[in-house]
Amino acid sequence: MAREQRLDPEVEVIWEDFHAEVNVPSAQLRQWLLTRGSGEEAFGPDPDLDLPEPGRQILAVLRKRKVDLTPADIEVMRVAIDRIRSLVDEKPGGGNADDEWRHALLDLGHDVLVER
Repeated sequence: MAREQRLDPEVEVIWEDFHAEVNVPSAQLRQWLLTRGSGEEAFGPDPDLDLPEPGRQILAVLRKRKVDLTPADIEVMRVAIDRIRSLVDEKPGGGNADDEWRHALLDLGHDVLVER
C-alpha cells in the first residue's frame, strides 16, 4: 500500500497561489519565452537553456508535481507570486507602457487578459 505523502500546509497555500497567479499553460509560456529569448542570436543546441529568467525557473516548477518540489522551487514560487501581484497593482496608464507591463507579466507566466 502506497504511503500518502503529507505536505506542509504553507506549501499547499503557495502551490495554490502560484497556480492562480501563473495562469499561462506551460507550453504557451515556453513559446513566449522562446520568442522573447531569441533576440538577434540563434539558439544553442538546447533552446530551454537560453530561456530568460525567471521564466525558465517558473516553467521548471510548472512541470513538477507538488510532492517533487524542492526548497528552491518553493522560493521561485514565492518570488513569482510577489512579483506578479506587485506588477498587477502597478498597472500603467496606457500606450507603450501597457505593452511593456503586459510583457513583463507574461515573462512570469501571467496573462492579464485571462479571466480569473
